[in-house]
Amino acid sequence: MTAQSGQPAPRRFERSRGLIDENARFTAGGVNSHFRTGMAEGPLVFSHGDGARLIDADGNTLIDYYCGMGATILGHTPPEVIAAARAQVEKGILFAGQTEIEIAAARLLCDRIPCAERVRFGCSGSEVMQAALRVARAATGRRMILKCEGHYHGWMDNVLWSTAPALNAAGPSDAPVPVAGSAGQSDAQSAEIAVIGWNDLAALEARLAAGNIAAVIMEPAMCNQGAIAPEPGYLEGVREACTRTGTLLVFDEVITGFRLDRRGAQSLFGVTPDLAIFAKAIANGFPVAALCGRADLMDLLARGGVMHGGTFNAQPVSMAAMMATQTTLTPELFNTACTRGLRLQDGVRKALDRAGLQAVVAGFPLVFHVAFGRDAPARDYRDIAASDRSGYTRFAHALLRRGVRALERGAWFVSTAHDDATIDETIAIVEEAARETAAP
Repeated sequence: MTAQSGQPAPRRFERSRGLIDENARFTAGGVNSHFRTGMAEGPLVFSHGDGARLIDADGNTLIDYYCGMGATILGHTPPEVIAAARAQVEKGILFAGQTEIEIAAARLLCDRIPCAERVRFGCSGSEVMQAALRVARAATGRRMILKCEGHYHGWMDNVLWSTAPALNAAGPSDAPVPVAGSAGQSDAQSAEIAVIGWNDLAALEARLAAGNIAAVIMEPAMCNQGAIAPEPGYLEGVREACTRTGTLLVFDEVITGFRLDRRGAQSLFGVTPDLAIFAKAIANGFPVAALCGRADLMDLLARGGVMHGGTFNAQPVSMAAMMATQTTLTPELFNTACTRGLRLQDGVRKALDRAGLQAVVAGFPLVFHVAFGRDAPARDYRDIAASDRSGYTRFAHALLRRGVRALERGAWFVSTAHDDATIDETIAIVEEAARETAAP
């Protein structure tokens, strides 16, 4: 507590900074993912998690709305998942063969996901997206892939285009140009990628009319940048245009899967893709990803000469964690978490309004986005890119100093471990942080 205010002292992060500096002698940048740099107070080092909270190297307890970048839908220490993983470890870790647990996991997804007639497991969303593209090109005999500006489909050279482009390099809004996402990225890969704006059905239909697109890849709701719902009729129009032109529709449900609906966003919106990829919340943080889709397409991996491999695919411990995650996430638990997520959104919205901060809070119960400087919900990447990012960053820093960890890009992930008391505590902290952010 501070001596004068009676309020908890602001969190300090000196030991995290020292450990990152020390680790940078051995690990490039002191981190093992590009997306862990540039965060509030610098990359943090954590000692452990407990439910909806993280405890860092400085001893700070933080209410966590990163949720492992969306993966920990049951929180950091769900007993059912921990018990299932521990039990499988005692049976063995990796067999270079099949297990009954992976058969049960595949059956579960085929029963639950609308498009899933067959499944193949991998370890990351980036990886299984590559399998999806390979299947699409083999099935159609075409090479070109069409993606939406602002959507992220992994860090590989062939898809890391226009994920967060600077607007002065992105071309006109009605005809975006592919912008590489990394130094050292192969320029040659741009020859097989085309970019359009999200929620622009006319642009998609015009591009597909050429008849040379193997697959359209998109998030069914744009959650990598913002938390933007498809406009009425958009996904239905995309589905019809793909069917009409012999183009495969691939949904990237790495974020939306099991957050927008237990059966995927494709179930929520009533539009079934040809292929879909899942990861993150599928196993509550264990490295599991899945490619799901039509049997005739997926069977190209078995009898059509399309190669997909991986030593750690369907690793038994991760499969056990996936089964425990999916069976624990009952409709009742999911709906309760959604109710709390909506209450949190409403509390954030009202707190910002009371502080006189112009912002839009929009999205879905278990993943929403806060955009400063806007007076209407965003409909595409360019709307998000034009928001007041520096203002929101100040807000995120004010939250962190008070014990709430929210992504600086504006996304908030909610887990089933965020109980009513945690939501109440968060809203109270948001009120304080909003007043600080609004102060001159």
